[in-house]
Amino acid sequence: MIKITDVRLVQERKITPCEILIDEDRIEQITAPGGLLSVNENTVPGLVTIDGKGRYVSHGFIDIHTHGGGGSDYMDGTEEAYLTAARMHMMHGTTGLLPTTLAASVEELLDTFRVYETVKDQREGARFLGLHLEGPYLSPNQCGAQDPRYVRNPDMDEVRFLCESSPWIKRWTIAPEVPGALDMAEYLRGRGITPSIGHSDATYEEVKEAIRHGFSHVTHLYSACSTIVRRGGYRYPGIIESAYLLDELTVEVIADGHHLPAPLLEMVYRFIGPDRTTAVTDSLRGAGMPDGDSILGSLQNGQRVIIEGGVCKMPDRKAFAGSVATTDRLVRNMITLAGASLPEAVDMQTRIAARIIGRSSDQGVLLPGRFADLVLFEDSIHVSLTMVGGKILFHEGMKL
Repeated sequence: MIKITDVRLVQERKITPCEILIDEDRIEQITAPGGLLSVNENTVPGLVTIDGKGRYVSHGFIDIHTHGGGGSDYMDGTEEAYLTAARMHMMHGTTGLLPTTLAASVEELLDTFRVYETVKDQREGARFLGLHLEGPYLSPNQCGAQDPRYVRNPDMDEVRFLCESSPWIKRWTIAPEVPGALDMAEYLRGRGITPSIGHSDATYEEVKEAIRHGFSHVTHLYSACSTIVRRGGYRYPGIIESAYLLDELTVEVIADGHHLPAPLLEMVYRFIGPDRTTAVTDSLRGAGMPDGDSILGSLQNGQRVIIEGGVCKMPDRKAFAGSVATTDRLVRNMITLAGASLPEAVDMQTRIAARIIGRSSDQGVLLPGRFADLVLFEDSIHVSLTMVGGKILFHEGMKL
């Protein structure tokens, strides 16, 4: 057993002093301070006691859109790539994530599916909560850093084949205006997969139609998203405006401090609100790595990019290619740049993230009987300890 004392639980937008008792991989009790006095080394042989010294504790941070980190990308197609990225993000407070693919050939997607199957139950780093497929069914005009060679319209035979090849797909980013996307969304909903609007030129009316067919989320709002256009003198709102107006949609933002400036993050927080928003890293293999050349996508078929000044850029430096953020940085930025309170920022990175991917029943909140996936951190959101399934995988500046 592990007993954690003198911590402040940040959960469901409240801060509550508490003590936590962990038995094996699960939360056993969460009590008020002093509630675990009878649980000690004399009554429980081998008990490990952790003095939190007033630190915050919450469910571990959840990242529903990440491509890799620590020099590895999930498209590399190796177990070590998956494990390296999961370990690196865990050190920054992430206890659950969705490995995310890029537009690629069917063969490459099948390769990463096979690797996921072998590593999905690992406990060396952040827990794998399912797969996020980003593409290849995207708008050619909104590729962003996606490789246009692989961008195509949905083919339902191909979609069914990919879904039947992996039961672990949790969400799929698609441009809803491309031919076949609406039928695909209905099929995905029937399999419990969340269709997400992204890399898209959809208009407001097309977004409303997409919602009717099962779309419920917007991938990295403002990035590769349509906005107001003029046609024949008339103005047509796009995805960005739809996200503000349509309560049926949840959104994610890349809160690395580069992709979106503070005023846009504040607008999302104030007018879409913390109930419908989570932050994502959209991190590439360069997360946790020094500045310099890197690769977007797999080592074999990826594109050269540059890590510079805390963000990943295309070689001509005219556009970002993705972020090198970690979830502790997301929480910090939602507080310092967007104006969220600490409980709100943590809630967006835990409970709301879990709800968006359909994992509210077992992720996002610390409760007795649930997995002991938690993080201890200081006022600056500096992570002191990360635990996954009751196992302490990282600690810094703490006496254990």
